[in-house]
Amino acid sequence: MRLALVFNPFAYKLHEENLRIVQRYFGLFPPLSLTWVAAIAERAGHDVTLIDARTLQLSPDEVLARLQQWKPDMLGFMMTTYMFRETLDWIRYLRGGLPGVRVVVGGYNLRVYPLESVTPPEIDFGCVNSAYYTLPRLLEEIEGGGHFDDVPGLAYKRNGSVVRTEDPPEENFDDYPNPARHLLPNELYAEFPTERKNFTVMVTSKGCPMKCMFCEAGRTKYNPRSVETVVEEIQECYDQYGIREIDVFDYEFLIDRKRALGICREIQRRKLDILWACRARIDSVDDEMLKEMAASGCGRVYYGIESGDQEMLDRVSKGTTLEQIRESIRLTKKHGIRALGFFLVGSPGETRQTINKTLKFAKSLDLDYIQFSKTTAKPLTSLWRDLVRESGYDYWKEYILGNAVEQALPRPWTELSNDEIDELALRCYKKYHGRPFFLLKHTLKVRSWSEFKRKFLAFVEMMLRQESVSTADHKFQCYGEDRGKLRDYKKIAKWSQPF
Repeated sequence: MRLALVFNPFAYKLHEENLRIVQRYFGLFPPLSLTWVAAIAERAGHDVTLIDARTLQLSPDEVLARLQQWKPDMLGFMMTTYMFRETLDWIRYLRGGLPGVRVVVGGYNLRVYPLESVTPPEIDFGCVNSAYYTLPRLLEEIEGGGHFDDVPGLAYKRNGSVVRTEDPPEENFDDYPNPARHLLPNELYAEFPTERKNFTVMVTSKGCPMKCMFCEAGRTKYNPRSVETVVEEIQECYDQYGIREIDVFDYEFLIDRKRALGICREIQRRKLDILWACRARIDSVDDEMLKEMAASGCGRVYYGIESGDQEMLDRVSKGTTLEQIRESIRLTKKHGIRALGFFLVGSPGETRQTINKTLKFAKSLDLDYIQFSKTTAKPLTSLWRDLVRESGYDYWKEYILGNAVEQALPRPWTELSNDEIDELALRCYKKYHGRPFFLLKHTLKVRSWSEFKRKFLAFVEMMLRQESVSTADHKFQCYGEDRGKLRDYKKIAKWSQPF
């Protein structure tokens, strides 16, 4: 069969955890989930194309023209909860110009709301978990018998109702093929701190057994790819796609110490000149680990610090101390690795005083990069479960069903209003990045004109930005009074570009 995968542009949402300005300049990342779907389908013998409409700044008309020329049998989309409505608009439009085509969706949202996600008439099938077992069997049944009850992990319509089949066998992430990066414009991707081209992202493990109450992956099974598989993918990126910088998007790259050290040492053994970054817990690093990471090309570590107040750390079940944070950042700098700190604003019990303590603590660490996110009850987090249980209302479910107006979610666990949280998060960015010595130091580290331009523009816009969930302008939004009408996605794609 001929499967066409589409990654559509998306706009900023009032219910997002990042500030609007941060989201705009955060980066352009390859749609890795769709590249795995493509690789799985290709390995099963099907023809696949992937259109990254966001990165290529393509309008619906331009995408439709490409699809009409390619003539797919099926369209595939990644449905996140945040962007569900926009993606549904794209599905409606593209399907309308492709008579007879069927639509399959997958992604994080299907894990949370499998039946609701397949309710719209424009969607035929949903992969509830991953595509690994489900997609090849689905394509086989479409080609042949159409016995969809036999397809594991599938949500589909039967006799006017949406039904779900039995779950597939437990998968081994190491068995996945490498992502189909040959279908991507690899030369166009970058993130805010990018130093080299080409750039890509990797995921080397699924799940995280830790208990952080704000994270959707908390208490999920850890499923890693092996040292050999991970480094082979890095080698493929280097040799075939000219990739020289990789950001590893694992929830916690260093959770298996032996595996992490093995990856670092294998990169060194192969003499791969690659710059890479990862996300890590503060208590996962030590002198030996950081030494090996630096020797293998690690240039940045994104640490989940969350707060500069110990009581706040304990309330979100972080399991770390301020002293551990200080020591790990010190060791990271010792080995020449840049440290970025992820912080939260608006956690349970948060006050202006605790946020001031966090900002002061962040300054004392002298981090190379910081990110202040708004604590949000995202689907599958402990905060979300508590909010649904106590309020009796599930905003995210109603949002994807079209029954809820886009809005910032309530945060009953703090006395700070949503507007105050927005204002305080933006203030933290300005106070941290606006220090003269910080600006001078980072200007001297800039390696190219394009890097200077994007960082300078982001800084200027952040200094001028006034952020408020109640007064924020909606020029990037897709939905107005006429929610069924497609807006100017070309404009949205343009404003989504950080470079």
